[in-house]
Amino acid sequence: MHPRLKGYIPMADMLAATFGDECEVVIHDISDPEHSVVYVANGSVTGREIGQGFEHFVKNTLEHGVDSEYAVNDFFHKKGKLIRTSSVLIRDDDGTLLGALCINIDMTRAQQQVEYWKNFLPQPQAAPSPKEPGKRVEEMVLSLIDNILVGCDVASLSREERIAKIRFMENRGIFQLKGSIDQVAERLGVNRVTIYSYLDEVRGKR
Repeated sequence: MHPRLKGYIPMADMLAATFGDECEVVIHDISDPEHSVVYVANGSVTGREIGQGFEHFVKNTLEHGVDSEYAVNDFFHKKGKLIRTSSVLIRDDDGTLLGALCINIDMTRAQQQVEYWKNFLPQPQAAPSPKEPGKRVEEMVLSLIDNILVGCDVASLSREERIAKIRFMENRGIFQLKGSIDQVAERLGVNRVTIYSYLDEVRGKR
């Protein structure tokens, strides 16, 4: 774990203790995206464990659509629970992206209460349309692409190994960023048509 990330461990423990059993705090090191989880406080909320890869914070940051160091109050489902998640990027003194601290809060009981009272509450408004990602979001995704492929001799990767990399990127939301297909194609030394072909297979269209 990078020394700067170690400094966030007391904060993770403090946040988990403050918000209780329904709060989980995860620290990611993006130098190893497929095993980015380097610390977990109260992993019982989603079952996160050290050595797992990132799952939601790329998608959430993209959907947040602002040129910001953080994304707040996004939602996903895990193990039958409704999870509210917020993430903040962690950088070194030179501004290089090192990782992220993510807070996951189980909103299941709150959701059940809302369901009970929904007949007495105003109808929710339609969600706003997604916004264009900012430069910091693009930087984060491109850094992740580089780190996913770091150490790979792309010329010697088999077709199955390339598809495995594409599947990992697809499941983590990498291809939601405009231009990411061209970036991945360039790094793998193939054309964008080949990446589309791999994606069709990953998505079950072939």
